[in-house]
Amino acid sequence: MQTISITTIPTANGERVYQAIVGDQQSIGKTAGEALDALTIQMGGQEVNGFFLLQSCQPDQFFSALQQQRLTELMSIWRTARDQENTISPEQQLELDNLIEAELYATAERSKAMLSRINS
Repeated sequence: MQTISITTIPTANGERVYQAIVGDQQSIGKTAGEALDALTIQMGGQEVNGFFLLQSCQPDQFFSALQQQRLTELMSIWRTARDQENTISPEQQLELDNLIEAELYATAERSKAMLSRINS
């Protein structure tokens, strides 16, 4: 079974859209369902089965607003460098890697907390 990731991303005009990613394929939509549908089409119409959990990307006790803001800034810097076939500084890369790891840890902790609430 393939894992499909659906996240929200900011647009240039400050709005947020949904991005669905599986492997090297990705799609964007105004809603999570729209992004998933577009990705399914790219996957050749394969049926997508599984458990879907959508969370808002709001700051919480696991990943703060300051961390989110810095991650967004660094990702923007990284994308610009990538598009220009450059790299970011080693310090920025280390900070970005640490924030990505912290976000992943926060997602796991958030999931544990949600599962605990479901089981109680």
